[in-house]
Amino acid sequence: MPLQSTSGAASYDAFGGGVAAVPKYIEDYFSTYLVTGDGTAPAVNNGIDLSTKGGLVWIKKRSAAGSHSLFDTARGANLRLISNDTAAQDSVNLSFTTTGFSNYTLDSGVTYASWSWAKAPKFFDVVTFTTNSSNGATFAHNLGSVPGCLIVKSLASADSWIVWHRGLTGGIDTNVLVLNATNGQFSIGTTTTATSTTITIGNGSLSFQNAPYVAYLFAHNAGGFGLTGTDNVISCGSFTTGNSGKITAPVNLGYEAQWLLAKNVDSAENWVMYDIMRGMNNTGYAALNPNTSGAEYTGTSAISPTATGFDTPNASGPFASFANYIYIAIRRGPMKVPTSGTSVFSPVAQTNTGSQPFPVTAGFPVDSAWFGQRNGWGVNFITSDRLRGATNLLLTTSTNSEATNNSTYGPSVSRLDSNTQFKDGMTNASEPDIYWMMQRAPSFFDEVCWSGAGANLVINHNLQAVPELIINKYRNGTSYGWATTAAGLVNPNTNYLTLNNSNAEANSGASPGFIYDRTSTTFTVSSDLAQSGFNWVSYLFASCPGVSKVGSYTGTATTKQIDCGFTGGARFVLIKKTSGTGSWYVWDSARGIVSGNDPYLLLNSTAAEVTSTDYIDTYSAGFEISSTAPSEINENGGSFIFLAIS
Repeated sequence: MPLQSTSGAASYDAFGGGVAAVPKYIEDYFSTYLVTGDGTAPAVNNGIDLSTKGGLVWIKKRSAAGSHSLFDTARGANLRLISNDTAAQDSVNLSFTTTGFSNYTLDSGVTYASWSWAKAPKFFDVVTFTTNSSNGATFAHNLGSVPGCLIVKSLASADSWIVWHRGLTGGIDTNVLVLNATNGQFSIGTTTTATSTTITIGNGSLSFQNAPYVAYLFAHNAGGFGLTGTDNVISCGSFTTGNSGKITAPVNLGYEAQWLLAKNVDSAENWVMYDIMRGMNNTGYAALNPNTSGAEYTGTSAISPTATGFDTPNASGPFASFANYIYIAIRRGPMKVPTSGTSVFSPVAQTNTGSQPFPVTAGFPVDSAWFGQRNGWGVNFITSDRLRGATNLLLTTSTNSEATNNSTYGPSVSRLDSNTQFKDGMTNASEPDIYWMMQRAPSFFDEVCWSGAGANLVINHNLQAVPELIINKYRNGTSYGWATTAAGLVNPNTNYLTLNNSNAEANSGASPGFIYDRTSTTFTVSSDLAQSGFNWVSYLFASCPGVSKVGSYTGTATTKQIDCGFTGGARFVLIKKTSGTGSWYVWDSARGIVSGNDPYLLLNSTAAEVTSTDYIDTYSAGFEISSTAPSEINENGGSFIFLAIS
């Protein structure tokens, strides 16, 4: 039942009556945005309406030392606080806009990270208040739930940032942390009481009488988001570490994390902030410390998102050993099901010239990039993903294990950016290249990294639809090829294809099969693939109305139209014969899906693209297979699977 707003008798609204309320999605209320400065004050368009909804902008230099600058709409534009300092607010230019913020000067050549929170019940609120004569305060807020974390700072005087958190001893009560310091938790000797509408800070808790303060309020598992209004998007919890700083058990949030702030509560240690745009991934991390002005630093002991939370997948983690931590975590977006292919998929064909690396614009944050050279230099095709770490590459043409950028792999990725670009450092600047860039989105595409444990394994995912095409690659070895299953196979539970060769559909010989029991939230992997110590990546695709279609067809050796439910035709088509040998053919609109010749490439081959054939044609509802297409594409009575994206 869709979310309803109250408009009469409670029973009427409870059963679907009343006026439907507009669902809220995290992508409209939180953003991590990366940018490189050029000495100007650009408009940062991150999609967050700060001027209407109100909220907070937090900015930090990544490549150089510099203070953490915080601006919020409760205090007003051009007023900054510094999280790594006790100083009172000062005047620095920044304006809030309906699509982010502007007028903040970025030093030339310096990389920056920014995080924006829009105010929303059950997510985030910012309030100013004045203390009483006993250095306490009672003030109202609009969080609509009991805060999981409260951060308070004096505006007019030098004073520490006081942090209350439900994971501290006593919850949001007597113990606190200091955001601008490394201290473990300590008692301030008074009681702080929080409700869903008010905060009472105990007398003597703050330093100054009758003084102005600002409070940042973060919700905890309060629901309020998604189509039904019950999805959580922010959690304030705790975890413990064991030997070598590894989290003792995966943190289960019920959603995949995109941003994390954590602090050791037992002893002196820096606060640490991670996010998926800067490199919180399955192989490493990029961190900033809110209590210092230091530049970003990286590590290989990963703090990684999972489909249901976050974990430390390696034998060691980035935290102190045998310690207790509190955290604030925010859900990954997008939560909305896409309605157009252009919002989640972009094909780009270009010949790179000039200095490296080369920017390639997608129009959205890129989660996975599949790319290669079109003239047959022997390295097609490469996959790079945000979740695995942008510089960790796989070749669709081989069983090679995952490798970082090197001469063997030819093209190399320097980063996947939030400002709609990834950069590809090609070894030969004059080569023509093709890039297929995708964003993970419900019902369209998802990605999962997982490790085997020597037994059948249930894997969580966030596709929110039953996966119809699953492409799997063993990352740390060469024992398997690209094991691929699809709904169009004779038996998708037991049969498989291999992306790196042209073999026909085959039986896995595994019982009950390689990949089976697919649901909208999980799939099960047999022990044959889930061997202990084997690390895998799985790419999941589904049919999303108007956006993508995973399907199958029987060849006729005549012209055949494939209806995908599109209105403007397919911009990407992948076809594989399943009843016999046949390569993995790929066409895209960047190189040309037209009424004449259509260049194609093969995912399982390093050969140059073929430009002299007319095997597919345009068709508004999907694509058309030509009567001149070979048996690998349109054999009479042959069986084929396809993936098409609008």
